[in-house]
Amino acid sequence: MIGTQPTGAVPGVVISAVGHEGLRVTVDGKPARLAIVTDDGQVIAAGDQVAKEAEAVAVNSYRGFLKGKGFLRIMSKPILASDR
Repeated sequence: MIGTQPTGAVPGVVISAVGHEGLRVTVDGKPARLAIVTDDGQVIAAGDQVAKEAEAVAVNSYRGFLKGKGFLRIMSKPILASDR
């Protein structure tokens, strides 16, 4: 876990993060959106809300690790249907 984690596993996809901007995604240099997709292909949520939620969970997990609580599972709250 300590050290730089490998990236670049998805050809053409770049996920970037800046503290004051949040997560951004591009595909072959063009803007894209993150999405939550079920195994059967149903899009549950997509866009900035998903990116913000993913970032919040990652940051909270990292903060827990820094506090010596890296064994704790960090979960988001459900995204409401009206927010889709």
